[in-house]
Amino acid sequence: MALGGVFFILWRIAEILTLIPVVGMLSYFVHGFVASNQLTPNYILVLFIASVLAAAWAVATLIGYARARHSGLFVALVDLAFVGTLIAAVYELRGLGNASCGNFGTVTNPLYVSLGPFGYYGAQANSPYAADVSKTCGMLKACFALGIMNIILFFFTFLLALLVHRHHRDDAREVAVKRETSHASRHSHRRSSRDRGSRERSRRPSSHGRREHHSSNRRQYYV
Repeated sequence: MALGGVFFILWRIAEILTLIPVVGMLSYFVHGFVASNQLTPNYILVLFIASVLAAAWAVATLIGYARARHSGLFVALVDLAFVGTLIAAVYELRGLGNASCGNFGTVTNPLYVSLGPFGYYGAQANSPYAADVSKTCGMLKACFALGIMNIILFFFTFLLALLVHRHHRDDAREVAVKRETSHASRHSHRRSSRDRGSRERSRRPSSHGRREHHSSNRRQYYV
C-alpha cells in the first residue's frame, strides 16, 4: 500500500472518531425538539444532517477502501462537497463561536431564546432539557469546534484521494506497459522461431540436391 493510502485511512479514522460525538450530541437536541413537538432550528438540523451523511460516507469508504481506490477521483469530489457542506453547517452555528457559557442563559441572548425546550421557554415550562444551561452551551460549542475540525480533515482526505487516484493511475499504466512489452517479446520470439524453421527447410533441398549431384558423378565415373 502506498504512503498516500496509509494516510488516507488514518485521516478517515480521525473523521469517524470526531463525527460520532457530533452525531450523538446533536441527536440529543433533535430528540428533545421532536419530543416537545417543536421544530429543530436550522443551526442544529443542518449540522446534524451533514454529520450523519459525512460519517456514513467515511465509514463506507474506509471499509471499501480497495474499491474506493479505483475511483479516487470520485471520492475526492465527494469529500470536497462535504467540505462545502460542513462550512455551511458551521456557519449556521457561528453564534456559538464567541458565546460564553457562563452568561448563556439570559433573555438577551437570541440563541438561548431560540433553543426551545433547551432554552428560555424550556426553563419557563420547567422542561428537564433546560435544567443545565451550561451543559447545553458546552455541547453546542463542542459540536461547533468538531465541525471546524472535520472541515480540515475532509479537505486533507480530498487531497489524499487525489494522490491515491494518481498513484493508482500510474500503477495501471505501468502494468499495461509491462503487458504490451511481454506480448511483443512473445510475438518476436515466435516470429524468430518461424524464421529459423523456414531457413532450415530452405537449406535442406540444396543439400539433398548436392547429394544427388555427387551420386550422379560417381555413376558417370564407373561407366
